[in-house]
Amino acid sequence: MNIVGSLTQVLPIEDSSQIGHARRTAQQLAEQHGFDERDAGRVALVATELASNVLKHATHGELHLRALPRPAGFGIEMLAVDRAQGFDLQACLADGFSTGGTQGIGLGAISRLTEVFDVYADARGAVLLARLYPRTDREPDIRYGVSQHSLHDDPACGDVWYLAYEGASISALVIDGLGHGEEAERAGRAGAKAFALTPFADPVMLMEDMHRDMIGTRGGAVAFTQFDGRRDSLTFAGVGNIGASLIAADKSRGLASHPGIVGVQYRKARPFDYAHVNGHLLIMYSDGLQSRWNLQDYPGLVHRHPAVIASVLHRDFSRGRDDATVLVVALEAAHG
Repeated sequence: MNIVGSLTQVLPIEDSSQIGHARRTAQQLAEQHGFDERDAGRVALVATELASNVLKHATHGELHLRALPRPAGFGIEMLAVDRAQGFDLQACLADGFSTGGTQGIGLGAISRLTEVFDVYADARGAVLLARLYPRTDREPDIRYGVSQHSLHDDPACGDVWYLAYEGASISALVIDGLGHGEEAERAGRAGAKAFALTPFADPVMLMEDMHRDMIGTRGGAVAFTQFDGRRDSLTFAGVGNIGASLIAADKSRGLASHPGIVGVQYRKARPFDYAHVNGHLLIMYSDGLQSRWNLQDYPGLVHRHPAVIASVLHRDFSRGRDDATVLVVALEAAHG
């Protein structure tokens, strides 16, 4: 199962006219990715309720959309993101609680229309996650999340990410092409293309393959991890300023990269190995995200879905002056 990175589609929710646009956009995305009329209707209903909820309790926010590659077909992911205080989660979860101008079916009912539903809310705002899969899709949810945004909403993004699942193993990549725009994107994609061929290869050789294919581009910062669920171990290799952390409920470990620019010049990137990581979160991020975040400042967030975590971190720590990517992966051997 290979998951090729893509940008987060962001829809502003600032007035009631944008609720209809969000509904239509989400429904069209579902139809384009194989949802039948009934399942696309579920997507439309959930998008309406999420967008309406933002407008009601926060007055403004965003709806984040993406298509989720699945073992057979696609799912649809929607995240309602805001910075409002005082979100009454229990009231919103109650069936029949109207969010204003909607059917008032409540987020509790929405949670039953979705295959995955999760929420995190505190004084800084709320993030609500909904993932919907076609009724014929019986595969379990793949527990990863990503929030990726280009500078000034440029269609080209110098950040690139990639995920590979193979049995009980997971390999995750983040590249930050130097600068931003089309040339940075070209550098990142050259590296990701090489990575995708052999994501579980020897780390030193894999980095060299990426370096070779990135020569002639601007080059970039590169980091990847290889999780082996059978051995309960993780290998990390990094060159440049991609941040990475292993996080458990009670502790956090930063993963160290080597200096250099892949595709230009770097010394041999010796990988680092970490044991007993099953059940941990892996968080990787480009330098478009500040590094001073700490999940301990968000009580309970470590137990939320990785997609919620990625959106919270991007909302609160994006620098706003570069492409930004946050990739969060639950390290679980259950994929075997």
